[in-house]
Amino acid sequence: MDHMPTPDEIFGSYTAWKLTPKTWVISFMNGSQFIYLLEGDNKALLTDTGYGLGHLREFCEGLTDKEILCANTHFHPDHAAGNGEFTEAIVSEDWKLDEPSVTEGEYPYDLSSFPHPDYKKILVGESGLDIDLGNRVVKAVKAKPAHCNSSVFFVDETEGLLVVGDDMESAQVMMHDNSMNPNAPYHVRTRLENLKQNTEWMKSLVEQQIVKYILPNHNGTPISPEYLDDFIGLVDHIFQGDATIEDRLNHPYVEMDPNSKYLCRVRYRHASIFIKKEEVLKVYGKSFE
Repeated sequence: MDHMPTPDEIFGSYTAWKLTPKTWVISFMNGSQFIYLLEGDNKALLTDTGYGLGHLREFCEGLTDKEILCANTHFHPDHAAGNGEFTEAIVSEDWKLDEPSVTEGEYPYDLSSFPHPDYKKILVGESGLDIDLGNRVVKAVKAKPAHCNSSVFFVDETEGLLVVGDDMESAQVMMHDNSMNPNAPYHVRTRLENLKQNTEWMKSLVEQQIVKYILPNHNGTPISPEYLDDFIGLVDHIFQGDATIEDRLNHPYVEMDPNSKYLCRVRYRHASIFIKKEEVLKVYGKSFE
């Protein structure tokens, strides 16, 4: 009988490589998901904690001897579920809007079993937060709600890095409501406009030569800045009504989700999003409400 992979093998089998001398890329989920460990002279910053399996903290302590600070690009289960391995986590001030996605889903872990289930949350608000690692300052910047309600971008001018979570990637950005919170706000035009504004901000950092590497959490890293123009164009062409809508998702993991029957893929050049079809049709071809 063929071996069936265990949850640890799927969600918590980590590998790592160096992007720069003091920047580790940590890969799991068969190489489809990435988190980052940024070392300074005194501390190291871990951006995301995965599903909470596979002893991520122990793995990271094998990469660095620096004190590890924990942070989240956003409060979804594949990014924040392992926070309880740490005493503190740097999160968006709007983390509660997406909290049910972590605490109420059916996932193969027990959050209460972690060493610090009631870890302290350090909030990133509108003014952002400077994280001093020692000769390496990383700026945490609260994003406009697009992929979700709780996204934070991390700008590292020392190494020219921009960690963008799930708000930018090479394959598709999830733009449907995935908070599992019926009280969380979702307005399709606002979400798409926010996607465009967030991406324009990313592009400005590249043009100012502040950022050399764009680091997403899924489907390849780093990615070319040319994707930024394609995603900006995608939003414009949705409103113009000539972006391509595809009912076939061409994504085996997403197609396994019971909600996939409501989704479509909307594409322009090399950019695409997954979104509920009934939602995108509310604004498709409508430049003005």
